[in-house]
Amino acid sequence: MTEKSRPFAITLDPGTSLQNHTGSWRSSRPVYVDRLPPCNNACPAGENIQNWLYHAEGGDYAAAWQSLIRDNPMPAVMGRVCYHTCETACNRGQLDEAVSIHAVERFLGDFAIKEGLTPVVDAPPSGKRVLVIGAGPSGLSAAYHLTRLGHAVTIREAGPMAGGMMRFGIPKYRLPRDVLDVEIDRIIGMGITLELNTRVEDIDAAFDAEGFDAVFVAVGAHLARRTEIPAHAAGRILDAVSLLRDVELGATPPQLGRRVIVYGGGNTAMDVARTAKRLGVDEAMIVYRRSRDEMPAQDFEAREAEEEGVLIHWLRTIKQIDESAFTVEKMRIDAEGRPQPTGEFETLEADTLVLALGQDVDAAFLDAVPGVQIAGDGVVEVDSQMMTGRAGLFAGGDMVPSERTVTVAIGHGKKAARNVDAWLRGGQYEKAPKAELASFENLNTWYYDDAPKRVQDQLSMVRRQSGFEEVEKGLTEDNALFEARRCLSCGNCFECDNCYGICPDNAVIKLGPGNRFSIDLDYCKGCGICATECPCGAIKMVPEIA
Repeated sequence: MTEKSRPFAITLDPGTSLQNHTGSWRSSRPVYVDRLPPCNNACPAGENIQNWLYHAEGGDYAAAWQSLIRDNPMPAVMGRVCYHTCETACNRGQLDEAVSIHAVERFLGDFAIKEGLTPVVDAPPSGKRVLVIGAGPSGLSAAYHLTRLGHAVTIREAGPMAGGMMRFGIPKYRLPRDVLDVEIDRIIGMGITLELNTRVEDIDAAFDAEGFDAVFVAVGAHLARRTEIPAHAAGRILDAVSLLRDVELGATPPQLGRRVIVYGGGNTAMDVARTAKRLGVDEAMIVYRRSRDEMPAQDFEAREAEEEGVLIHWLRTIKQIDESAFTVEKMRIDAEGRPQPTGEFETLEADTLVLALGQDVDAAFLDAVPGVQIAGDGVVEVDSQMMTGRAGLFAGGDMVPSERTVTVAIGHGKKAARNVDAWLRGGQYEKAPKAELASFENLNTWYYDDAPKRVQDQLSMVRRQSGFEEVEKGLTEDNALFEARRCLSCGNCFECDNCYGICPDNAVIKLGPGNRFSIDLDYCKGCGICATECPCGAIKMVPEIA
């Protein structure tokens, strides 16, 4: 080898690096961030969905359940009846299909029941006593969270059983009662006093004579709304709430006849029509004055009703009843989305009419309480802390303006507990500011394989139409594990080492399991490759300050 062709070589002192100090080259620098996952943001119960999915995808179902119940004490119920707005918001839905969050939640809830898991209650006793009025989802949730905060809680329920509209408004084929009972019993077993068949009439006495330090009112909407329909000789007319309640209490099955019309387009209307089919009627029909697009019911509820043989008459309103003959007028939707009459009529035959036009709250027991303002439908006015005009009296669930679902009610219970706790301690609860939302555009989906979501099996149609056995089945452990692993961890580092491996300057420093990474700014030149290649969008490029 000649001198001219000899390879170039450098002799380095021990410890000397070939890297150049490039910090002064940067116009921007990478910063690790924790963005708000869209599923978390969309959950009315405020669950940290991404966190419990992280534990579940690692197979640590107990840790996943403990994470889940920090916000929601009834995951086996929620996984069955929640309308999972989290899945509508899920970024994975823009890649292939949304993660089936509700199905994994149900799996974790059922796992906890099978294993006998219990929540950890380690807060020191506060010495404060709180009365919760109503043992529905909001009241049970509030009692649960207040207990975990160290307060002594008594629940008073006017009915014979706890559960509220979860028990009396949701049929067994959607929510098996053994599941509901176990999750209620677990809450009460934390040391809560439950008094059934106990109607509260005097709020002031609860404070003054009984010594409660705060009261949370969470009475459900059990009063059915009525409507005026001209009738020369009307047949049997029932309301949906009473019908579902009678079925739940095991009373003598109502004599519905061969044909039933359910008037309304909400979830309750769908449930009543499906219940009527299970009670043996030949024809169950729904009459609703708007189209399918405007119905308040969830689309899957209408679809499942139709699968079971329920006939839905869209754009129809009942104008007159003459014994078993129902005169209905066809409607049309105007440019503002309101139904308008067409002057075209038809006749339907039915033996029974069931009204499913919504429910109101019976808040008459609050009429005499100074400072409490009540609207005509029983809705109570509360401030941002969920407190009424009477100091120490809080309200939530169906009693305040909101969407009336189990998930919203459970979220209200948690929010109320935090506000009650802060008020009892002489302060005011301040919600932490929300982080920046993790958008789909921040993700690098190149790293994710196609993984269609797991499908939940359903009961055979014959058994669906003839009994109240649960229609939708849960996931197996293998499928639940697969489904949890479909989570993209939007906006939050899961230590995939991608940034560490791809950095051209070796400027990414591993801090050890669970501690993520840091950036050595002496060597980072701000190229942004780490942010571009981060699968979950957990790195943000921010301008350097001149």
